Amino acid sequence: QVQPVESGGGLVQAGGSLRLSCTASRSSFSGKTIVWYRQAPEKQRELVASITSSDTTTYADSVKGRFTISRDNAKNTVYLQMNSLKPEDTGVYYCNKLWPQWSWGQGTQVTVSS
Repeated sequence: QVQPVESGGGLVQAGGSLRLSCTASRSSFSGKTIVWYRQAPEKQRELVASITSSDTTTYADSVKGRFTISRDNAKNTVYLQMNSLKPEDTGVYYCNKLWPQWSWGQGTQVTVSS
């Protein structure tokens, strides 16, 4: 069973940056659309950004211009560069294949203080 592993979260002040990483040891990311999601406290999980196998990217309106998703197939890793962070970006960030999804990983906590 494939389960992605997210890392790179932490506590940062508003305006700061973090880079998240997503990898999966039992499956290749090559040829797959990978999605970053986040779940804020007491809210539903929401799509943040996605990247296709041809590197086409999409972003939620709330993060456009601040976040950048990228992939390195040689390292089987997808990244989420987050700049100009805001307190409302706080949450647990998860990555997954678009469809059919893998099992959910543990996620990585991002906390942005004001």
